[in-house]
Amino acid sequence: MSSADVRRISSGGPYEDVIGYSRAVALPNGLVLVSGCTAADGGGPYDQTVKAFEVAFKALAEAGLGAGDVVRTRMYLTHARDVEEVGRAHKALFDAVRPAASMIIVSGFVDPSMVVEVEVEAYKAVAG
Repeated sequence: MSSADVRRISSGGPYEDVIGYSRAVALPNGLVLVSGCTAADGGGPYDQTVKAFEVAFKALAEAGLGAGDVVRTRMYLTHARDVEEVGRAHKALFDAVRPAASMIIVSGFVDPSMVVEVEVEAYKAVAG
């Protein structure tokens, strides 16, 4: 695999150019890695989790994958008190899929109004 085989997907988010990253990277073996996604427009932990995963789903769609192709999620939270709400949102989105998942408490995010950030890995076998 060469770097020319790797597809980089942008969402046009403000930090992509400032920091130098892609929203998602699609590898030729069918694996798609989605960078940390947040909800910049506020809301509680449940709403922010759903909105953050919607950002990830949009990136996956550009790579030809969907929520059913997700094999791993990571949820970063600023407060342990939000575990139940974030978990409830995750279950609503992935109960039928059941990806490997991690929930990690962190000290904070770039924007203090954000309480959750999510990462997604998805896989769809490549024909051939």
